Amino acid sequence: MKINWTEQAEADLKEVFDFIAKDSKKYAHFQISKLRNCTKALKKQPYIGKRNEEFGDDKVRELVEGNYRIIYRIKSQERIDILLIHHGARDLKRRMKKP
Repeated sequence: MKINWTEQAEADLKEVFDFIAKDSKKYAHFQISKLRNCTKALKKQPYIGKRNEEFGDDKVRELVEGNYRIIYRIKSQERIDILLIHHGARDLKRRMKKP
């Protein structure tokens, strides 16, 4: 099973890093490592995450790591796409409506 990080997910990781790094680069690196490591379990258990209600698609699921939601899509038996990293305190539906 291949874990594919989309451009949006990579951009989200950078945004998370930059925000946390304002206070601590050490903790920013630690948080990014936690987010990336959390997705490794998907290689053996792609359905471990709960179904994501905002997308309304059984193939779109999410893992939670700390304050962050890791939204992913099961593309096939060989590939999972990490779609985005979203802070749990923010409104995901509002984000999805952006052009």
